Amino acid sequence: MGSYNYYRMFGCFNRKFKISETEPPPDVMSAFHKYAGGGTHMTADQFARFLVEYQGEEGCTLADAERLMHIVIQRRHHLTKYTRRGLDLEDFFYFLFQDDLNGPIKIQVHHDMTAPLQHYFIYTGHNSYLTGNQLSSDCSEIPIIKALERGVRGIELDLWPNSAKDNVHVLHGRTLTTPVPLIKCLKSIREHAFVKSPYPVIITLEDHLTPDLQAKVAEMVIQIFGEMLYYPESGCLEEFPSPEALKHRIILSTKPPKEYLEIKNQKEGTSSPAEKDSSEDDFFMKDTLEGDPKYDSDPDDEDGDIQNQKSSQLAAPEYKRLIAIHAGKAKQGLRHALVTGLDKVKRLSLTEQDLERAASLYGTDVVRFTQKNILRVFPKGTRVTSSNFHPLVGWTHGAQMLAFNMQGYGKSLWLMHGLFGSNGGCGYVKKPDFLMKRGPRNELFDPKVKLPVKKTLKVSVYLGDGWRLDFSHTHFDSYSPPDFYTKVQMVGVPADEAKKKTRIIEDDWGPIWDEDFTFPLTVPELALLRIEIREHDMSEKDDFGGQTCLPVSELRPGIRAVPIYDKKGEKLRSVRLLMRFQFI
Repeated sequence: MGSYNYYRMFGCFNRKFKISETEPPPDVMSAFHKYAGGGTHMTADQFARFLVEYQGEEGCTLADAERLMHIVIQRRHHLTKYTRRGLDLEDFFYFLFQDDLNGPIKIQVHHDMTAPLQHYFIYTGHNSYLTGNQLSSDCSEIPIIKALERGVRGIELDLWPNSAKDNVHVLHGRTLTTPVPLIKCLKSIREHAFVKSPYPVIITLEDHLTPDLQAKVAEMVIQIFGEMLYYPESGCLEEFPSPEALKHRIILSTKPPKEYLEIKNQKEGTSSPAEKDSSEDDFFMKDTLEGDPKYDSDPDDEDGDIQNQKSSQLAAPEYKRLIAIHAGKAKQGLRHALVTGLDKVKRLSLTEQDLERAASLYGTDVVRFTQKNILRVFPKGTRVTSSNFHPLVGWTHGAQMLAFNMQGYGKSLWLMHGLFGSNGGCGYVKKPDFLMKRGPRNELFDPKVKLPVKKTLKVSVYLGDGWRLDFSHTHFDSYSPPDFYTKVQMVGVPADEAKKKTRIIEDDWGPIWDEDFTFPLTVPELALLRIEIREHDMSEKDDFGGQTCLPVSELRPGIRAVPIYDKKGEKLRSVRLLMRFQFI
């Protein structure tokens, strides 16, 4: 047989350059000959053995192997009935390069979903209604819909009175962002909440409303969500329910309105004090003054302007009753908030700088806090272009809700996409046990402590193809085929971080690298393998050729077809890499 023909693999297309035939890598040929017993075809029995032994697919049956063979024969030879003796080398190579049949991670939900909510990383958005930058972009329900369709489970809405003070708008306060009516956002959430995942959607509210508008919001959410809305009858949760118990439910989370002072002041015949809590929007405005003691507070993102008003009205009881996850504020300092009042479950919100500081000074207190409570981290206010912070500090300390600007792109967001590709993309990823339980000597996990190597991942980068189908023939270079190389990076605890790259393959739309890299891992449970293809350019910055990010804990061993994504995280139709993953 000898060669694998790209034209036969992908069907007809216009050839802009001469396309060379690509030989299967030596590892592919070796595996085929071994499991085909030296023959020219691999039978269903032999193929099943390959899948179990070489690909590590425990539980794969003869029927599974026959089903896959049937799909391959149908796609390659357009035969409606499986009549061949088995797979030849070209068929086998074709199968290995199909990411829907032979992808690098499991596509089903497979984590235990019956633990309390704080046991999971939760796919969370920040200012989920913004279409672009944080200062002047439009507010819309469209980014909310897109986020939900991607599997995001945490949606943030900033609530403000409209100009007539008789209805509720969603917008980024004190900026030039144009508003969208709250009712439109809520209806979009109802329609799209469970398109991608059945597990609960948590709506975090940044509330700047008067009590009468809070009552209006309560009426709105009950009318729109009905029985989908979850809230505890007792008014306060002693323990968070599980994602399994909350399937197809909507949960509200915000800081409950303050009633005590207002009631007390009414009795005494005085108005309530004009106290002002620090909200996320306030932090947005003062972020550049960080370090000034006047501003160096621990902001919570849900305190509203309601505290500003010298009003003796009671907070809307209906609204308060619907808040299932109460948000707290680090009023007496960050450490105090992390180590006290752990008898009742709550959610605490911190800026990325606060998290960095807490992780540096008292990381194990953060880990302890997240074993019982939910920690949400949001971007600093100077990220006006909707960029994001590095998520690993949050994840290694157990922070469940890292609120990201989903409308942007960049390496941090690619890591977020990568982690939440885990567990079938359902938006909830079970945290490693060591983040939820103490060690054998009653110790808490400390990301700064270097541990012994637990396992080593060997990554083989064989080849890539598909660019000629997804890009114009002059996209990378006007006069010649592209010069591709692949960057392979390990992201995780500090001891596991590493960067490698392949050599540059010049003038080839289908580069063959055939290079191996090894990554010793001390905490493989929190490691992510980031892959980026670049096109070498001698005169300018290297061009972007695609990227992906794979959670190491989810990697399926063996030779795999790795799908590749664009800068915004959208899957490229044809581009993929052929790689092998081995734990040695």
